[in-house]
Amino acid sequence: MPMTMTEKILASHSGRERVSPGEIVDVAIDARVARDFGGANVVKNLLEHGLEVADPGKTFFTFDCNPTGSDQKYAENQQKCRLFARERGIRVFDIDAGIGTHVAIDEGLAWPGSTFVSTDSHANILGAIGAFGQGMGDQDIAAAWAHGKVWFKVPPTVRVELKGRPSASALPKDVGLRLLQHFGANGLLGCAAEICGGYAEALDLAGRITIASLATEMGAILLLFPPGEAVIAHCRKATGRDDWRPVTADDGAAYVRSEAVDLTGLGPMVARPGHPEDVVELERVRGRKIDSVFIGSCTNGRYEDLEEAARVLRGRKVAPGVVLKIVPSTDALWRRAMKEGLFEVFKASGALISNAGCGGCAAGQVGQNGPGEVTVSTGNRNFAGKQGRGEVYLASPAVAAASSVAGFLTDPENIPEKPVLFSHDAVPPDRETAGESARPTPPLGTAVPGREKPLVVTGRVWVIRKDNIDTDMIFHNRHLAITKLEEMGPHAFGNLPGWEDFSRKAGPGDIVVTGANFGAGSSRQQAVDCFKALGIGAVVAKSFGAIYERNAINAALPIVVSDLCELDVEDGEEITIDFVRGTIHRHRGGSEVTARPWPEVQIQTYLRGGLLG
Repeated sequence: MPMTMTEKILASHSGRERVSPGEIVDVAIDARVARDFGGANVVKNLLEHGLEVADPGKTFFTFDCNPTGSDQKYAENQQKCRLFARERGIRVFDIDAGIGTHVAIDEGLAWPGSTFVSTDSHANILGAIGAFGQGMGDQDIAAAWAHGKVWFKVPPTVRVELKGRPSASALPKDVGLRLLQHFGANGLLGCAAEICGGYAEALDLAGRITIASLATEMGAILLLFPPGEAVIAHCRKATGRDDWRPVTADDGAAYVRSEAVDLTGLGPMVARPGHPEDVVELERVRGRKIDSVFIGSCTNGRYEDLEEAARVLRGRKVAPGVVLKIVPSTDALWRRAMKEGLFEVFKASGALISNAGCGGCAAGQVGQNGPGEVTVSTGNRNFAGKQGRGEVYLASPAVAAASSVAGFLTDPENIPEKPVLFSHDAVPPDRETAGESARPTPPLGTAVPGREKPLVVTGRVWVIRKDNIDTDMIFHNRHLAITKLEEMGPHAFGNLPGWEDFSRKAGPGDIVVTGANFGAGSSRQQAVDCFKALGIGAVVAKSFGAIYERNAINAALPIVVSDLCELDVEDGEEITIDFVRGTIHRHRGGSEVTARPWPEVQIQTYLRGGLLG
């Protein structure tokens, strides 16, 4: 029977002739990666469970979140990983290497048709070369290191056709933002997507990486590009091998749906602060006065991105009072940019050039902003608090560079002769809201803890009627260096407006009830473990972010898929959940609500206390 690209890759790596959406299979992993902040927890999990590394030759550390080691916790965790690596012969791409997913592409750790997992939630960037990449939590990665494989539910595949041609002023980032505008934060939730059409086929590797890196922000498992000749040549050179063959979809493959996105005449696009999917045409926000600009990240840190920025900046100066920060994605690209004169352009314009690595969305790297600061960023995330405490607009390298010169949001075709300056007596413009206003503190109730590992639980509820609650709202990135479970609880919902005091009021056995796409964003395990630390009895959501769902199941945190939040359930109400039957009994009124019954893998993982239990 014909299969999609994703199905063919998962079938070949699970010893199956074919797989179908919804099936759960054990998938062999070709490259297993841990980053600097997640790596220490991976090591801790292995040591605590007496597990060894199955194949050091397929196992790697990549230090890209805090290459400077400027934070003591990061420095400590990096050194723990180095010591573990030395003892077991694991290769470390240390602080001088760059972003791990880009290193994987350029150093041949992954290739078309291969499988790749990392503690990086944007590991699905590997879809740019037609590989299956996934971000996972530290327990998942520890299991992959110990056993060489992990369980995975085969996702349904959506066929996405890019129709028409954008304008000459549009870059791949603008196309990626257009897709975000089309699908929203969860329009591809839990799905793989195959990108096709004339525009997609003509894209170079850098452009494919840019678009693939936005998959997580659409809720997708990954966006896959069928590899063309240029990508195949790049990967053959990187791997030094020719024993692999690229994977393409079979004729007649079954897709859950097909969608067309019209790019005809597309111009520069911008995502407004707080929500990557809140995308508008640049014209809607043109003229917004800015404080800083960031160019880099796993989305736009390739040489082609730097070259585009240099084209705009050549012969120009950054506006007075505006700060421009540039971070190449890998050391090799950093060296190329320096050799070919891009750094001269950047320095002459007044920019700060950092060592290769992640962008400001990683708290330990260049690119963070301060309270009230307005930033234009080429990254993929602008959640409130993600890149600091200011506002972040997402845009292409061309718009970012032009805005740094103008002093306000604009494009290269509309840079004024003189920049807009700050005025000491100017009244700041109204800030755009980055989320809902703070809600009243929920009332207290009485917790009803269940028995040890019960499959039926009773508890009072806390209702958060909000979709797309991301992992930065649940557990902010400034706390990522925490590895002790007992220290995580106080930070639960610490960056969710109106719920900052949740940890002080919630009790053991309480149940969180919320909307769609809960846990969107990064792969951080702490966003799950903070609820375990508080003894939360269950989290009920309309749907979960794909990585978050895996992390919760593997950590034995009870999560339940149900539309309960859309009903008249109130804070403090008691409910009883039967995980196996998929029912929720409301004590108030006695009604019963349908939930998704747990699959066997979730039941067994929960009963043994987690994936590594």
